[in-house]
This record gives sequence, C-alpha cells and structure tokens, in this order.
Amino acid sequence: MATTIFRNGRIYTGDSRHLFVQALVVRDGIVHDLGSDADMLLQYGGDATVIDLQGCTATPGLIDSHLHLGWLGLTFLQLDLSKARSKDELLLLLKEKAQVTTENAWIQGYGWDENLFADGGGIPTIEELDQAAPHCPILLARICGHANLVNSKALELSGYHRDMEVPAGGVIVHDPMSGKPTGMLLETASNLITKHIPRPDYDQLKQSLRNSIHYAMAHGLTGAHTEDLRELGGLAQTYRLYDELINGEELALRSNLLVYYPHMHELRDLKMTAGYGNAHVRIGAVKIFADGALGRRTAYLSAPYADDPSTSGYPVHEQDELTELVRQARGLGMPIAVHTIGDKALEMVLDSLDQFPAVAYRDRLIHTQILRPDLLDRLKHPHRIADIQPRFLAGDFPWVMDRVGQERIQHSYIWKTMMDYGIICAAGSDTPVEPIDPLLGIHAAVTRKAPGETHDGYFPQEKLTMEEAIHLFTLGSAQVTNEDHVKGTLSRGKYADMTVYSKDLFTIDPDELLSTKVMMTIIGGNVCYTS
Repeated sequence: MATTIFRNGRIYTGDSRHLFVQALVVRDGIVHDLGSDADMLLQYGGDATVIDLQGCTATPGLIDSHLHLGWLGLTFLQLDLSKARSKDELLLLLKEKAQVTTENAWIQGYGWDENLFADGGGIPTIEELDQAAPHCPILLARICGHANLVNSKALELSGYHRDMEVPAGGVIVHDPMSGKPTGMLLETASNLITKHIPRPDYDQLKQSLRNSIHYAMAHGLTGAHTEDLRELGGLAQTYRLYDELINGEELALRSNLLVYYPHMHELRDLKMTAGYGNAHVRIGAVKIFADGALGRRTAYLSAPYADDPSTSGYPVHEQDELTELVRQARGLGMPIAVHTIGDKALEMVLDSLDQFPAVAYRDRLIHTQILRPDLLDRLKHPHRIADIQPRFLAGDFPWVMDRVGQERIQHSYIWKTMMDYGIICAAGSDTPVEPIDPLLGIHAAVTRKAPGETHDGYFPQEKLTMEEAIHLFTLGSAQVTNEDHVKGTLSRGKYADMTVYSKDLFTIDPDELLSTKVMMTIIGGNVCYTS
C-alpha cells in the first residue's frame, strides 16, 4: 500500500474537527490521517514518500462548478479579442489576422466586450467588418458567448436572406432604418453560421482539450464541471476524449460532463445517466438555457431594462417547451443544469421544476444573478443548487447597475444573502467567459470589486469571508454532484486532492490574492502540477 506524507505545510482542511494541520498522510489516493509533522512522521514515516510543502498553505482541491474546457481549448486556436479596449483596436486585430489568412478561410475570434471600449465608438458595423476582412468569413464571439459578430462573407456562405428561418431563441439584428443585417447575431442565431465552419478533426480536438486540462491544473483546479458537447462533437465523442485523456493518459482532473439537451437521445442510446463513469470522468446533468446575458440585454427580466425600457430580454424556451425538456430529462433519471441569469428566467425554471419530483442528483441553477426576494424560498431546497460565478462581478460592474436599475441591483449578485439564507451554493468561472483562475473568483467574492479598484466594494454587505469563498470552490462544488462524501474537505477517507499556494490565503490582504501563485496541484495524492 503506497503511502505519501505531505509535511511542513499550513493545511486548511475545511473540516471543523481539525481545521488546520501541518501534515497529511495519503494511502492509495485517499486521506488516511492528518496531524502534526512529528506525529505523522513517527507513525508512518518508515517506508513513506515524504513531500515537503516548504511552509506553503494548502486547501482542499479547488473545483470549478461551471466552465467549458472544450471551448477553452478551441480559443487557444482563435483570435483573442479580450484585450481590445476600443472598436478600432478590435478592427485592427481583425485586419492583421485577415492579412495572414487565405481567401475564404474562416477567422474565428472571441472575447470582445463593448462595455470595455473607452472610445465610445460602439460595436463595429458590418461594413467595418467587411472592410477589415473582405476576403474571409468571420465569426467573433462576445465575451459572454451569447452574441456574435459576422461579416457579409459569413452571411453569404450561410445562405442568408431577409425571411430565412432563425433557430428558436435566436435573433439576427437588423438596422431599423435600412432593414439590412448589422452583423450582430444573438443567442442561437449563430447556429446558422457555425454549421458552415469546418470542424477540427479528432486529433486537433484532443490536443486542444489536452491543453485546456493542463491549463486548468496549472491554475490549481483538481475538478471541473464542464459543458462541451457542442464543441467536441456530441456525447459519445466527448466522453471518449475525456476518457482517453484523463483515464488513459492519467491527466487526473476530476471531470463532470454536462449533457447539452439536444443530445439527451445519446444518453438513452449509450445507456448513460448521472453518475455514470468513475472517480475521474462521470456524467453530470442535462444542460439547458433559459435566457441569455445582461451584456446584450438578452437575460430575461420580470420588468424592462432600466436603460432600455423597450425590452425585458426574452426566454430561450417558452414555458411549455421548458417544462417538456425537464420532463424528458426526468424520464432519463437526470437532473438539470439551467443557465438562468434574469429573475423571470429563474421563475420559469422553478415553475417547471416544481412539477416533477427530484432525482438522486441535485438540479442546479447556473448564474442566478438577479434574484427577487420572493424566489429565495423556492431556491432554498435540498435538491437545488445555486451555481454562481463570483468573477462576473468584476466584469459586470459598474455598467450593470445602469442596465438593471437601482432597485433591482439590490437583489443581484447577493451571494452572502443566499448563503446565509441556507441556499446551497457552488462557484465556478464559466471560462472562457471569465478567466479560469479560481483565485480571481475568490478575490471577487471577498472584495466585491475588480482588480485595481480601490473602493470598499460594490454592496460590501455581500462580501464573503475567505472561508466562505473557499467553501464555494470546494465543498459547495462537490455537493453539486452528491460527491461531498468523497471530496470538498480534507478528511479521513476522502480523496487526497489539494491546491497549494505561495501565500497564506487566510492572513494576507485580499488584494494579495492577485499575486498569489499555485505551487502544486495534487489529485489523489499525486502531484499533477508544480510551479
């Protein structure tokens, strides 16, 4: 029986029975014992491998409750627009890419955010996009993933005409004066374009996913709840890719795979259900979208947007359609994981969920950014989890206050209220929408501000303590899949998953989180990353 002793650390266990220890003993990937250096070495040091943590602080392994590793891997191959701080910068990056791209070859980019454009120039028009890349079709995804820019070449290849049918929940934005497309596609309208873009082959997908798994572990993640079927080619191929990389190549990252709802038939055909798999790769919930995002006002609110009273956003599915999707998932014994940003979207999902008994695994409401007080009781349920993304605060404030208005913002991003109310919460990044680094999410949760800002935080009464923020990324994210009996804390009998840091998270000023480095990522007692 292989024994490893991790010693000389300040190990935060998350277990109130022994909150901080110096040393941890691992046998066959499981926490066997923990205590002082002297005791652990005396009892187990004879034939054990000893790893010196060199005084560093460790926590239970960090688990991202919602991200897109497949999409992240593909972004490494795309034009990164996240650093563009003006429309002109975006167009220059596109023009430079077009100059080295052959005729009719696609240019894909991601990450633009008009809220960061300092010049007030707005979003590029289709004419400006055509001028920057006249010979190449383009698809440029907004940072949220709920809006895309295309040029005339892309529309031409898609067979666009004014009366063409748009997928449910999608919008091709037209200029109200000319009636011509502006180049902006919202939500599922992008499907009209993406089906014409050549897909990477299996080996390319595998390499891109391999890169993103290594990238996740380099940022301290020992586990991830990931939604990838649209990028990786359906359920069978996605599961095969993860199985080959994580089980076959022993990359180790504990991965929980969400199943996008159009692929529910594959669950039945493959005889898979929630929990199918092993300790490193397993099936999670059915992923559904109830609404869009606040950035482009597609999140579905119960009252109009404060800065555009002509719209309240809109649902991706009407109530009957949403209820039918839940019915289908329940018929497969599956929980659901639903993207719900607006309060009206959340109400719709809860109305559908209330019609069905719970299943063995918890349903999750992803994002839950705007939460009317009357919805708190309905969300507080032992089989429901609020899957929040703290880093969204850093990206959304202060512009989101104008978007939703002063009254509604009081009930938005209210993580402390939710946790104190007894709502089960987990935390993730939604990468590549936001950076994968969980320390950035923890920073946003405990400071309520973006890096570099010097105020006391947006609605500082909602700040979390360091312990509460770490709980979200550890035990909270384990509770999502009923795995809190095997992970989420460093307790005897649980997986020996740890994240080790260069600084003591519990004594530093929270802004020092921004310069803290991951020194080791340990999964099942094995060091999978070291700086």
